[in-house]
This record gives sequence, C-alpha cells and structure tokens, in this order.
Amino acid sequence: MKRFAHSLPKVSLLLLSTTLLAATPLQAASTGSGAKILVNVDRDGRAIQGYDPVAYFTDSKPVKGESRFTARYEGATYQFSTADHQKLFESNPAQYAPAFGGYCGYAASIQRLSPISPEWFQIIEGRLVLQHNKKAFDRWNADAAGNLRKADMNWPALAEKNGVVGGRALVLVDKQGVALEGYDPVSYFGKDGPMKGEPGIEAIYNGALYRFVSPAHRETFEKDPARYAPAYGGYCGYAASIGKVRPANPLLWSIVDGQLIVQHTKGAVELWEKDIAGNKKKADGYWPRLVDAKSGLKDPVDSLLGRSVLADAR
Repeated sequence: MKRFAHSLPKVSLLLLSTTLLAATPLQAASTGSGAKILVNVDRDGRAIQGYDPVAYFTDSKPVKGESRFTARYEGATYQFSTADHQKLFESNPAQYAPAFGGYCGYAASIQRLSPISPEWFQIIEGRLVLQHNKKAFDRWNADAAGNLRKADMNWPALAEKNGVVGGRALVLVDKQGVALEGYDPVSYFGKDGPMKGEPGIEAIYNGALYRFVSPAHRETFEKDPARYAPAYGGYCGYAASIGKVRPANPLLWSIVDGQLIVQHTKGAVELWEKDIAGNKKKADGYWPRLVDAKSGLKDPVDSLLGRSVLADAR
C-alpha cells in the first residue's frame, strides 16, 4: 500500500451534515465469499450516506448521489450523481471507494471505528479519506503522513476483529435507524445496567446507530464494537435458537459468554433460561443462516407461530 509523506493533501472543508437512518433490515457489505468485510454503510447498505464517491475526485466536493445511478462494490451500494460517474466507478471501483471502509481516517489511526460526515474529506495522492468532524480532520492533519501510516497498519486488524463474515448483517433498528431503542450498549456491562444514550453521542456499526450516555462509553464502543453490540443483531436470542427472527425488548437482557443477549418477552426469557448453554449454541449456529435468508428483506421478522425459514434445511 502506497504512503505519501512529501505531498500536501487536497482538502475540501464544508459544513457538517447529519443523515437520519430509516427503519428496515440492514444488508451490509458482502462479496459473496467467506472473508470478513467492514464497510461503513447506512441501514440501507449505502456507503458514504449516498454521496457520490467519484465526485470527490472530479468535482473536488461532496455531491449527493441519486438512486437511479448505483453500483455495488464489496457488497456496499454506491450512488452517483451522473451515469458517467457510475461508469467511471465501475471501471475501477478500488480507485474511488473510500479508504478504511469509509470510516473516519483519524479514528482508524488510533484503532477506533467512528462515523463520518461526507463533507469532511481529503484526496491524499489518489485516496479518498473521510473524517468524522473538524476535530478529527485537524488531528489527522497535524501529522497526515504519520496518521495515514498508522491507519493503514491498524485497518486489517480492525476489519478482522469487527467485520462480518461474508459482510452480511441483520440489525434491529427503529425508524431513525437506532439500535437497542437508544439504550447504551456499553452500559449493560456496567454495574448500573442499561441506560438510555444521548442522541448527540452516537456511533455507527453494521449500519445501525448506537447511542451512549457519555463520550467515554462511545470511545469504549468504538475501540471494540463487536464486543458490545448485541448478539443476533439485537433480535430475540431465544427466537434465534429455534431458527426464527423476532424483535426484542432491550430491558429483557443477559450477558452470556461476554455477549449481550436480549429477548422478546418474559416467556422467551424463561424458555432461554431452561438451557442457556444449549440455546446459545443453537442460536449461534442458526444466526448466520438466518442472516443469509433474511438480509435485504423489508420485513425479516417471523410470525410467532409460523414455520421457520430454516425448517426444511435442518
């Protein structure tokens, strides 16, 4: 991987913007292989929040893409402002796709995963590097060459640790794209139990927004999101153990083998607790297959009494 220490980055500074996520099941990046993939997508699987990656290079500014001009790369959906930009991307997607999976470059340099604003960016010798905000932008540019080296060194381990095998994910979110109904995932692991996070203190992982009670909790999450994000995409653990996808109540929870597991109802809790180890083993086995079957569906939830989609494959 090339690193450039002697040329100044091309910079564009615009105002920060915020994009709210809608509420349907996430289909994250997927190459169709067994490799772990980590791409910063919204809950609809769009990279860069729907901004045109080619425009950063050709127009030197962020331009919102259109849903009629799209391409897929490493499973993420990229939108473009023109058909010509779509063709340019399709001819060489690796040239235009953002570095570090579209996560914040400065965060990657300190071994974290942070969201980005599409309007804080740089082209550094042919690489699109996005940043979270002005603070991250300034810290990055205090030593752009050194931070690029650090981010390049850190990224493979971040992707291996926090990526999804095959890149497909299924996460329960509300109409704003918020997971766990806004409860702070890190707080479940503390002595006081689950607490509501603040709308202004957020991180994104597998296309879902997580909220936190403090910047310190957000930093803890960003250093190891795979550890703190709920198992089974925040859907019901017991349902997963019988090969189904059902919603969950974030206040019906337990920590099992270091994982946060939430349940649909008190009845589900009772059934889960009859054989915690056995049910978790079954849920762990079924969940990847449920993700394969349900990713991309507008409504992935199974009926309470209906047949499991995996019934014929058992």
